[in-house]
Amino acid sequence: MSRHSTVFERQPPREAAIDATLRPSRLGSYWLEDAPGAGHPQLTAATTADLVVVGGGYCGLWTAVLAKRRDPGRRVVLLEAETIGWAASGRNGGFVEASLTHGEVNGRARWPDEYDTLHRLGRENLDALERDVLDLGLDVQLERTGTLSVAYEPHQVRWLEEDETGDWLDESAVQAEIHSPIYRAGRWERDETALVHPARLAHELARVAGELGVEVFEHSRVTGLSSGRTGGVRLRTERAVVRASAVALATNVFRPLLRRTRLSTVPVYDYVLMTEPLDAAQKASIGWDRRQGVADLAHQFHYSRLSADDRILYGGYDAIHRRQVSPEHEDREASYRRLASHFLTTYPQLEGVAFTHRWAGAIDTSTRFCAFHGLARRGRVAYASGFTGLGVGATRFAAEVMLDHLAGDDTERTRLAMVRRPAVPFPPEPLATIGIEATRWSLDRADHDEGRRNLLLRTLDRLGLGFDS
Repeated sequence: MSRHSTVFERQPPREAAIDATLRPSRLGSYWLEDAPGAGHPQLTAATTADLVVVGGGYCGLWTAVLAKRRDPGRRVVLLEAETIGWAASGRNGGFVEASLTHGEVNGRARWPDEYDTLHRLGRENLDALERDVLDLGLDVQLERTGTLSVAYEPHQVRWLEEDETGDWLDESAVQAEIHSPIYRAGRWERDETALVHPARLAHELARVAGELGVEVFEHSRVTGLSSGRTGGVRLRTERAVVRASAVALATNVFRPLLRRTRLSTVPVYDYVLMTEPLDAAQKASIGWDRRQGVADLAHQFHYSRLSADDRILYGGYDAIHRRQVSPEHEDREASYRRLASHFLTTYPQLEGVAFTHRWAGAIDTSTRFCAFHGLARRGRVAYASGFTGLGVGATRFAAEVMLDHLAGDDTERTRLAMVRRPAVPFPPEPLATIGIEATRWSLDRADHDEGRRNLLLRTLDRLGLGFDS
């Protein structure tokens, strides 16, 4: 296989410039620092509930809020192992995408007969989320600015030319939007993505949940789940027991409470940098006046956006699989240096701008690269997971699915093949790590060979396990 260098290898910045821009950074999510949570008590006494939600990220919070809106008299308890939004919900880029399938290519490949329905339902879900932000008074800095997909290599330009979605931008037009010398073309889908402050979204949902009557408990890790003798479900925490009529599991990347889903996700770490606020001259040097979310077309892609105070978030590229979630995986110097290098190649005019924060988060990756759904324990336990980095919006849809399942409702959502069919599990270790590393190597090779996919990637495509970012 021939190997071509990418623009990031052809035009690297000085090592001294990378050192200077990273030196001021500290390890920690900017979003969580900027919007600390209000705090909730720990569950210390036995209790009962009509519905227990396990997990205090977006999926669990949306489930609790929507459950109370469906039935205000229902007693709902939410149990979070740490603090609200501390994991993926406080560490992501804040891209609220309409897609439920991780993009059109993935969706059409897996569910060709129902993709149009999935696309419509995804748009309706995004519209409903935006209405909820307004109706519930969620202070989340929502901006529906869309996503600008950019090409920096000739083969990526060809991909964009073949695409028919959004507005086409040639080289001069895309560089007029965002003044990066490496951008060769773009497609701007203006209405398929909103941007939010991720931690604010989690904390505002928790606030509204409390106002609706949801009992929210932090530092209340669920350690076991069993079927009760009277037909309910018994959940054990470190200090108390909860008996519930129904349970919604929204545990994201963490060890599932159901044995059947323990091979359905693997943790993949994503790395992020956040700059200091740009001053007026720096902001003028890059343009970006319409504040779109930005993502490039590489298999190992970068994503970026502006915060409300004109910081640039820059993340992606490295996707590092780990066998378990642990804080020790978050400070990976090689990934942060690579991101800083790519950032300075993308925006050379911003040399001298400092990064103030660096952080990482574990993505709950599934073999289908989007969420899977299910029902267990004779219809008393619903679950959703495997959002693979696209959960800010899709978790709301998943919450509706779980509530439909628990109610026994036959809806358009529950009839979807995407909802009815389980995700193919990963093989046990060490086979999972071997396969994931081989796939990651192959994706890197594809990015260095004009996007051409090797035999492994083509085989995974045929098996329904392939992926195009």
